[in-house]
Amino acid sequence: MGIPTLNDSETTTTARLSPLRSHLLCRPSPKYTSLAGPPKTDPETACSGYFSEIRKTSHKGSPLVLCFKERHSVWMVNKKYESLKIENIVASGVIAESIDLADFSDKTENCELNKKRFPGAVYRIADPKIACLIFSSGKIVITGVRNDSALAEGLAIVLKSLKSAGIKPLKEPRVAITNMVCSYNLGRYINLNKLTVTLNVENVEYEPEQFPGLVYRIQDPKIVVLIFSSGKIILTGGKTLDDVKKGLDVLEKKLESLI
Repeated sequence: MGIPTLNDSETTTTARLSPLRSHLLCRPSPKYTSLAGPPKTDPETACSGYFSEIRKTSHKGSPLVLCFKERHSVWMVNKKYESLKIENIVASGVIAESIDLADFSDKTENCELNKKRFPGAVYRIADPKIACLIFSSGKIVITGVRNDSALAEGLAIVLKSLKSAGIKPLKEPRVAITNMVCSYNLGRYINLNKLTVTLNVENVEYEPEQFPGLVYRIQDPKIVVLIFSSGKIILTGGKTLDDVKKGLDVLEKKLESLI
């Protein structure tokens, strides 16, 4: 349910790697344990200028060698999604069998209830900054979340507030992410008129008189993309960050024909 994160606690450094060994991928080096590489008498040192990452591991005390091609590939993947940013996460589910909204709103600070305007209670939490829509059926919608940790913290605060108000929450609340809204910058100008012709007409909506952006619906994964001529886009509909990235990959392939 959480959002994938990139955590790399491994330390990295660089060392020279000759063309004779540039084809090796993550192969342990049993002979040389020094980061300085092989001795000068080694014939492989005749060619220089090729560099590779060496990641320290506990694999028999020997460093692992990543060839230049692999390192470049990893760098390109990270670079590709560099401008991808999560703007909002919406989660929904059930937290109790039933909730007395009038009683809960009276006993809970920053909780508003106005059934003439909206059937549910609006519970605003300052830290993390999120808003919760709580209904008498026990259902909840959480919005304003930026990451999975904020979602967990916010849900914990809501459950604690329910208990404080004398309402028994479910032992295992069923709350999951239903929508992610992300922004991304393609870094180049997009001719929307030409793009409309390139993309499948059935999946495209573009009426510049009403809205300046092009709406493109991707079928697999089910992602809706708002594309602007400036190169900035909004992706929505994904339930995980992987869904968003897959949708972005589909869009990038479609845009290749415009370059």
